Amino acid sequence: MTTTSPANPPIPVLVNSDVEDDLRAALRSLLRERSAWQRVLPRLDTPDEPYDDPLWDTLTRELGLAGLLIPEKFGGAGATAREAAVVLEELGRFLTPVPYLASAVLATTAMLSCSPWAEADIADDLAALAAGSGTATLAVSAHLGPDAAFPDAVAGVPGGTGGTGGTGVRLTGTVPHVLAADRADLLVVPYVVDGAPHLALVRTGGSGVAASRETALDGTRPLSALELDGAEARVLAGPDVAAAALRHTLTTGAALLASEQLGTAEQAFETAVEYLRTRHQFGRPLGSFQALRHHAADLWSDLAAARATARYAAACAADDSDDFPLAAALAAAHVGEIAVRTAEESLHLHGGIGFTWEHPAHLYVKRAMSASVMLGTPDRHYAALAQFADIPA
Repeated sequence: MTTTSPANPPIPVLVNSDVEDDLRAALRSLLRERSAWQRVLPRLDTPDEPYDDPLWDTLTRELGLAGLLIPEKFGGAGATAREAAVVLEELGRFLTPVPYLASAVLATTAMLSCSPWAEADIADDLAALAAGSGTATLAVSAHLGPDAAFPDAVAGVPGGTGGTGGTGVRLTGTVPHVLAADRADLLVVPYVVDGAPHLALVRTGGSGVAASRETALDGTRPLSALELDGAEARVLAGPDVAAAALRHTLTTGAALLASEQLGTAEQAFETAVEYLRTRHQFGRPLGSFQALRHHAADLWSDLAAARATARYAAACAADDSDDFPLAAALAAAHVGEIAVRTAEESLHLHGGIGFTWEHPAHLYVKRAMSASVMLGTPDRHYAALAQFADIPA
């Protein structure tokens, strides 16, 4: 949604539409019941099962949220990044342990970025993702930013089942810190042949594919080391498409990750404010003390700025705006820092109880801190932002 005037370019409207508000309300109602922190915390005590698979099935098969970015011709909803941003806000708010970012955003965007060149090869796979009968991920380090060089950890040699253009490839290499690699049915893998960038699609059920869980700061978002040893793959994109497709995918991921960070920060803030209202000290609510009120007011002001920044990035992504790379860099840098600060201040405002395992404050801190270095650090995004805005180093 945009607004225009004869003298000015389109300006995205940052107020949610009725459809977006309805989506948020329905999802929040579901997650309040199915993904309350009291349900999330026990999963960290049993790290073998960090994902909430029944909830993921509900989100994908019943609500169709995995197909928001997938066009209707592939069985998806044909929605935009604005709707996906709403979903990520709510998932971030409830720290929901599902692979939405990995599958419905990163992998899906990467596959669609190879269309229409690879459309015949990806139609069935996109339909499976939209229907919730499959999960995918982008086989890159979770810390890879849009401005990074094309990854060369995986090498390809001709062979295997034919893909686009009747050619197949076998992939060999190790990729650390991959999101949801241990739950993915499909992998979108960047690889190189003689130094030239390519993208391929790998099925995890085949031989030569293994994922081993890594220790991660945020237990609700597992990372895995992915090992490929002659794994059969279908070529999705060659040198003329692959690098630009991956850059667009990582830019989209960074922009929408900001919405998830916003949801995490908002919930951390609301939890702290509720504590200040109800906890009494010296016969009065903690929130009545001026110093704590000032802290809360500063956080509220930061969140207002973060909300506008994240929504602008999502709107630019939805409109395919010329400002999208700049808006994504701004959101990734600015919102990530605010999310970390808000989560840390929430923990401090809770006092001693905030430092206990049984309280959710540490969950918000871990999610905010781990997300702040995903898809590029704030420093990298600020450097990119300076270049986009023509600010000299």
